[in-house]
Amino acid sequence: MKVDVFFTPAGVNPADVQGRSVAVLDVLRATTTIAVALHNGAKAVLPAGSTEEALRIAQNLERDDVLLAGERRSVRIPGFALGNSPLEFGPEAVQGKTIVLTTTNGTPALIAAHGAREVIVGAAVNFAATVQRCRAALEQHGDLVVLCAGRERQFALEDAFAAGRVVKVLLPQGGLRRVEVNDGALACLELARHYGERWLRAFKASAHGRSLAELGFRADLEVCAAENTYPVLPLYADRRITAHRAPIEG
Repeated sequence: MKVDVFFTPAGVNPADVQGRSVAVLDVLRATTTIAVALHNGAKAVLPAGSTEEALRIAQNLERDDVLLAGERRSVRIPGFALGNSPLEFGPEAVQGKTIVLTTTNGTPALIAAHGAREVIVGAAVNFAATVQRCRAALEQHGDLVVLCAGRERQFALEDAFAAGRVVKVLLPQGGLRRVEVNDGALACLELARHYGERWLRAFKASAHGRSLAELGFRADLEVCAAENTYPVLPLYADRRITAHRAPIEG
């Protein structure tokens, strides 16, 4: 069995994901926000690679059923109904809606996973569901890719820590004997050992977390760090992310 971790989509080639199960992590904040939106009743989330693409997608949907959401440099795109804060995606805002979402890091990572066998959308808020699906993929197909969104095509501590948490849970008792991992996974495991289960500590230590706090999104860090508070399994297929409410182990 094999687990590969990539720190950003920048160096990922189509062959790296083709036919494999891929877990995409952008814990601050896109994958968290997607999980929150679907848990709160959104019909689907449609990732877009740019503002222009988001507008084109929205134009082909029923006006009353669609919400445009997204950010650039962490701030809501002008004219869009929602930004990328999970606190904006409550039931009163998203129930029954299709959300077209474009973000700086998360949606490009999702789009980079095109061609995968399946794409799992993971975060702390749906950690158990994410790990359960990743374990099933590893056992059934023998390999898994964990794709971190990173920050502006660079390494992001918060996503790498999240990847380390996922990989650590997937490893068999007694170490790495039955699972082959790449160097990215090994580095992420070191972060997981350093921070343990302290999501918020890792988020506050990260450059992205500090930036969000300075911009007034400190409360978002708390939401994003709350493990298993939104037990939904978002899967991305046919350019749509929808909710799958599989039983949660443990």
